[in-house]
Amino acid sequence: MTGAVAAAVAALLATAAVILLLRLRDRLPHATVSARGLHAMPVPRVGGLAIWAGFMPVAFLVAVPATLSPKLWGVPWLLLLAVSLRDDVKSVSVAARLVVHAVAAAWFAIALAHGFGIALPFAALAALACVWSLNLYNFMDGSDGLAVAMSIVGFASYAAVLGWSGAPGAIALALASSCIPLLAVNRPPARMFLGDVGAVPLGFLAAALGIGGIAGGLWPPWFPLLVFLPFAADATATLGRRVIGGERFWESHRSHYYQRLHRLGAGHAGTLAVWTALMAGTALTAVLCACLAPEWGGVALAAWCAVHAVVFAAIDYHWRRSAPTA
Repeated sequence: MTGAVAAAVAALLATAAVILLLRLRDRLPHATVSARGLHAMPVPRVGGLAIWAGFMPVAFLVAVPATLSPKLWGVPWLLLLAVSLRDDVKSVSVAARLVVHAVAAAWFAIALAHGFGIALPFAALAALACVWSLNLYNFMDGSDGLAVAMSIVGFASYAAVLGWSGAPGAIALALASSCIPLLAVNRPPARMFLGDVGAVPLGFLAAALGIGGIAGGLWPPWFPLLVFLPFAADATATLGRRVIGGERFWESHRSHYYQRLHRLGAGHAGTLAVWTALMAGTALTAVLCACLAPEWGGVALAAWCAVHAVVFAAIDYHWRRSAPTA
């Protein structure tokens, strides 16, 4: 436990130092203002680099369960980092990004299957889950503080269950702590964004570490989904609604439930408060069930899905009544 705390503190301090250096630069890439976004002013968008500067050196030094090892996810993570940074600096086509996403996910799934004898159907599902997770994370990174808060809560939950079971949890705790300094500049009003270079690799690691934990018997299959349910539910429900409605679902938009809540008047601060409450609720439930009553995990997941359905229905109701312009 002492080693895990030391790794987390080191990662936090390194991330904070890099954020200070980034904020001293005048020529960072900025997010452009568009009708599909929720911001009226351009903001620097490569804050994710600070997270990786703090986390990655620690990730290769600490003890880690075999199925969570950087040997499995390190190369795919690097591919995603490269294409995402390029997209932040100079736009990359959707097709090119999706190809890299697919290659990275397949690489991780094949490495997991080859190293631990995972069945082919599970490996295929793992690859699909990674692609969806890294993209939904990017979709949800549109309101101040949202993706950073989810990362802190989510990876801290992984660390808590690893610690409870006696497995090394330093890698998850270090990743959570690396996100804390960025929250100081990403919370409303944001002075720096994660950027694709932050959101996409974070979404990948949420899935890769979650799937690795399942493969290694570190937690039940429902656990990662329940931890990250506020992101997974919003992105999945929104995609389903757009497909059913015959919309061009592959195009950028601002009809996610968190975006609708923001546009209904909650703003960045109100949206962050509501989603953080959901994050805290699902994550705490997931950790308690995983540690004390794993047999209740499926029931807890179903219950929290119902809670999200009620929240989304309430947002839809007020959306129809107010009908803001698209």
